[in-house]
Amino acid sequence: MKRRYKIIIKGKVQGVGFRFSAQALANKLNLTGFVKNLHNQSLLIQIEGEDESVNKFIDWCNTGPLFAVIDEVISEEQDLMDYQTFEIKR
Repeated sequence: MKRRYKIIIKGKVQGVGFRFSAQALANKLNLTGFVKNLHNQSLLIQIEGEDESVNKFIDWCNTGPLFAVIDEVISEEQDLMDYQTFEIKR
């Protein structure tokens, strides 16, 4: 079953390659959506795909790339948007 989640990640998540790592993992797991830096130094991710892949991605968000320090991950299921790719937004 396909699902979509909005994920907010707080901590040291900007300037550590999080967006590029998220995109690489999303592509590997056949997920679509986007990742974007927020002004408050956190990240916003919209992720959409099959249950197992979405769960793996959310689990990874609790660790992130090597130099990330995760303080909090907030995920909320939302209505499907039918994204076609996974993008890094500015």
